[in-house]
Amino acid sequence: MKLSMQKIQIFLAVSLTLLSSIDVQAQPANPNGQLNQSLIFAAPPPPKDIGEPGKRGEAGSRGCGQDINKPLIPSQKRFTALVPVYSNSELVFGTTIREHPSFLFYIPYSSDFASGEFVLEDEAQNQTIYKTSLTGTPGVVSLPLPSIATPLEIGKRYRWYFNIYCNKDKQILANVEGYVKREQLKPALKTQLEKATPSQQVNLYAANGIWYEALSAASELRRTNSQDTSWTALLKAVGLNDFATEPKVECCNLEN
Repeated sequence: MKLSMQKIQIFLAVSLTLLSSIDVQAQPANPNGQLNQSLIFAAPPPPKDIGEPGKRGEAGSRGCGQDINKPLIPSQKRFTALVPVYSNSELVFGTTIREHPSFLFYIPYSSDFASGEFVLEDEAQNQTIYKTSLTGTPGVVSLPLPSIATPLEIGKRYRWYFNIYCNKDKQILANVEGYVKREQLKPALKTQLEKATPSQQVNLYAANGIWYEALSAASELRRTNSQDTSWTALLKAVGLNDFATEPKVECCNLEN
């Protein structure tokens, strides 16, 4: 009996020694009590039948009335669509699950003599043209498709263009373009989203490659919770971290 007790004591001593050598590190919690994990955007496979890849950002940024031959200041940020780009093909492409998604752009122009034109083109090359006015305040703008617009169809791909014009001469100041495809929301993901917190929803959208809803959810979180890092993390995940601190400009409405 004494021998058995000695064996048990030795076993416990060895176990405690081994456990004390394991380095256990707790992840810091963010302000809403969730683990502070790195956000990953899992881009879906790019379509293989797209001709022109699109354009995420302008080569440079000028204002209306500025000499087009005048060199740009290197520190000026470009007119840029906040959307992923595939580095191997320069394809500008993102998916949505909404009938009427929102498109976000960084507009650097301080002139109030500019206006915007958003064009949505279906696979049959039918175009819907929307006009919008700009405030003349540099920053990030959100352009939601009007609720009365023809809804995007599941499984269909659309090409979009966003042109900015100088009102004085009606010439294009800058333009960006890309593609959006509406996907069917999977039942399992739908259930997860319904149970998730706002920051968890951003992560779920991003992990499933649903760009437009991830960005819209992160933008709303940025507005309601200044401590949340979803907006910065999402932009960083697709190489757009330079725009993470740019202010949100409350405009603009798309009108036919």
